[in-house]
Amino acid sequence: MTVSMRVMSAGDGYKYLLKTVAAADGNRPLSTPLTRYYLEEGTPPGRWLGTGVAALGKGEIQVGDRVSEDQLQLLMGTGCDPITGDKLGLGFPAYKSQEQRIEVRIAALDQTLTPGAKGEAVAQIVAEETNRSTRRAVAGFDFTFSIPKSASVLWAVADAGVQALIGEAHHRAVAEVVAFMEREVAATRTGATAGDGAVAQVDVTGLIATAFDHFDSRAGDPHLHTHVVISNKAKTVLDGKWRSLDGRPMHAAVVALSELHEAVFADHMTRTFGVSWEAREMGRDRNPAWAIIGVPEELVAEFSTRAHHIDVEKNRLIDEYVAQHGRQPSNATILKLRAQATLATRPEKQVRSLADLTAEWRSRATKNLGRDATMWAREVTNNNKPLLLRADDVPLDVIGELGRSVVEVVGEKRSTWRRWNLVAEASRQTMGWRFATMHDREAIVGMVADAAELVSLRLTPPELAASPVVFRRPDGTSVFRQKSSTVFTSESQLAAEDRLLERAVNLGGPTVPLATVEKITRRPDADGRMLGDDQADALTRIAVSGRMLDVLVGPAGAGKTTAMNALRRAWEAEHGTGSVVGLAPSAVAAQVLADDLGIATENTAKWWQNHLLNGTTFEAGQLVIIDEASLAGTLSLDRITHLAQDAGAKVLLVGPRPAPVRGRRRCVRDDRPRSSRHPRTGRRSPLHPPLGEDRLTRATPRTHRGYRHLPRPRARHRR
Repeated sequence: MTVSMRVMSAGDGYKYLLKTVAAADGNRPLSTPLTRYYLEEGTPPGRWLGTGVAALGKGEIQVGDRVSEDQLQLLMGTGCDPITGDKLGLGFPAYKSQEQRIEVRIAALDQTLTPGAKGEAVAQIVAEETNRSTRRAVAGFDFTFSIPKSASVLWAVADAGVQALIGEAHHRAVAEVVAFMEREVAATRTGATAGDGAVAQVDVTGLIATAFDHFDSRAGDPHLHTHVVISNKAKTVLDGKWRSLDGRPMHAAVVALSELHEAVFADHMTRTFGVSWEAREMGRDRNPAWAIIGVPEELVAEFSTRAHHIDVEKNRLIDEYVAQHGRQPSNATILKLRAQATLATRPEKQVRSLADLTAEWRSRATKNLGRDATMWAREVTNNNKPLLLRADDVPLDVIGELGRSVVEVVGEKRSTWRRWNLVAEASRQTMGWRFATMHDREAIVGMVADAAELVSLRLTPPELAASPVVFRRPDGTSVFRQKSSTVFTSESQLAAEDRLLERAVNLGGPTVPLATVEKITRRPDADGRMLGDDQADALTRIAVSGRMLDVLVGPAGAGKTTAMNALRRAWEAEHGTGSVVGLAPSAVAAQVLADDLGIATENTAKWWQNHLLNGTTFEAGQLVIIDEASLAGTLSLDRITHLAQDAGAKVLLVGPRPAPVRGRRRCVRDDRPRSSRHPRTGRRSPLHPPLGEDRLTRATPRTHRGYRHLPRPRARHRR
């Protein structure tokens, strides 16, 4: 992603942006901020961005003006006008600290409690509040705009003139995407019950933002990026009052903004230098990365040491986890370990001049290329004038075809989608086209998204009553409905779900005799572990059900792995060695399943590709375990279970709770009476396989608005 976002808290959360800013004023005669501060240690001062700055003070601030520390403190620290110091609407709310919350709760305890009972109550309060994070007011949103790594490498070693032109292309792309955000994303909420109960989402006059350029990564590699800090304060078009931005669209649009920004920057680079772009494969479970043709991947890798350091530390933490727990970590745990590795390998930011950095980068690149890096960069950027598209150059039938393609791709990843999902995919599929202007690209991306909506099936009901003109946006939509919030699916998704429902009640699947299952459940495994009653119960019901499609859900630590290992032994005892195979939505999850169960596994996309190319399929009597099934697409599950059914195999979907099973119109549900208990332990099992009355079934209408979760377990956790 070339755009990421994090929420900035009120107070001193803005100060990290100022740590690397050059103290001197730079060489003013030079033309751009990047070249002006070429010889100074540090990065250029921030500059104002966004049309909303015109509403500050009496209009003294202009876009491009330098941001002072005092101005940033007033706006981001206290929510005040950086010129007058007046409050912009309501002040930032103040929330109690952890110590204050503990003090208030202790003071509210019953004064008649005995010393022992009060001590227990105080200990419980302290434990609860310690586990709670302290809520802080939102001052703004830090959007980080990065250029593709190949472009950063080219910028790093080029001469001063080319460096300046690449920097200008970057700044123009950022400004154009921020302007797009003002038109399509930015909004505030209001109504009779303003705040969390606000009923209307209305437009704002513009965004107030500050932009800070950074040159390098923490590892000292070239990484040209800009922090665009958008203030949470905005003036409302409806009544001219200052309010807070609605954070929902700011979060929802991040991926779409990232895809759009990458394409817009690529357009600017092609217009300026005539460079061409190509998609490069980045390995399994990773999306292709767009790169400038002529910038070798070996040179990109030379300047990607930060990512390498993180991967090495992550692998070390995984090995440590395996040694401690005796199994591979789950996907969620791997993400946490990667975040831990990122922090552990995070060096202090070194403040250096761009001149020093460029000299070092040119030296490293020259060694890697075997020739002068600056001359190489000059050749890469010396091209003929490119052919650029205008919006009216793209035929309508091509737009319609792209719209259908967008729905097909999005439908592989999710069962429902919204406008921003379609915009993101439309930007991906048009990334290979170079447009003459941002207006042309925005028009085509919007038309493709419109075409995708037309071939989608709308789930959100239409407005039942027309709103007065004053409560309608320029596009005619009501302010009482959130922008880009309509939920879509497709006929193919619903048909696939219907087929999954039918397979879930198909009792023609292979089974294991009860006697074989009982023999396995009564024996310890290779490590001397015995199955618990709930695990044995789950294993038995799955093995003898005869269902072509079964489900096993349970939280991490509930014992799914141990139960599946026993199920594998029972299944192979009846159907032969190798009769249990595994699939998972990602290569990492597939490897975890392979290591845990000792079976052949593959990720679902690769397996399907092997099926298409080599005819790989299932065999009669096989048990196909799909781990992390809640992350698999509905269409993918439909294709795989169809092949399994034709072959006479059985499919077992496995996943953790409370992670929802994929799909909003249908869900896997446990319909057993809530009073059910195990006959010997009296406890409800944490593992809920489909029993005789459990089924893939239609969910209640409320699942259109969100995932339907299964009940949380009450039993103790166990691996």
